[in-house]
Amino acid sequence: MRVLVIEDEPKVAAGLRDGLQGEGYDVIVEATAEGGFYRATTEELDLVLLDLGLPARDGLEILRALRERGLKTPILIVTARDAAEDRVLGLDSGADDYLVKPFAFEELLARMRAVLRRGAADPRLLMLDDLALDVHERTVTRAGVRIELTVREFELLQYLMKRQGQIVSRDALTADVWRESARSTTLSNVIDVHIARLRRKLDVAASAPLVHTVRGVGFLLRKEAP
Repeated sequence: MRVLVIEDEPKVAAGLRDGLQGEGYDVIVEATAEGGFYRATTEELDLVLLDLGLPARDGLEILRALRERGLKTPILIVTARDAAEDRVLGLDSGADDYLVKPFAFEELLARMRAVLRRGAADPRLLMLDDLALDVHERTVTRAGVRIELTVREFELLQYLMKRQGQIVSRDALTADVWRESARSTTLSNVIDVHIARLRRKLDVAASAPLVHTVRGVGFLLRKEAP
């Protein structure tokens, strides 16, 4: 499990990192809102722990921006703000849970497990604009028109749809879709070919392009161009 900790207090961040690593989590720490936002939208993550009192930009701004980008990764707020209105605002802004500092580490672990369990069940139908993918039936339609995909193209689209609004790197596709341990030049070309074929099949007449290339970074599935 990969966990992103967005926390500007060095001692708290170090404590969370060391404690979570001791429980077997792969932990990434970011001290700024901008750094946390970049990581959350470009890394493959299972959970985000978000402090609200960040320098330059408030954590709630980042939370709202991530949800507006379509980020589905569970987010657990960990903050010193303990007023009832703060809890309501955090949850209404898109957080999956809210934990007030100081807290027992065991409670944090329990809340993390609960949030991860809630996010573990994949929905049967994945949607973006007029594109629909049925996980169980393994069918894809756009604007009601059936689109025939190969097995690899379906797996690629399913992976991108689960991460719509996030930039997905070629390395992530190498590991998670092609299930290879390292990316070669040949495999990079294969990935690019599959992306091009998928784009041609999805971008039917009168429909907005959905698969975008972010030069030098990876690929992005969303209605608007990056």
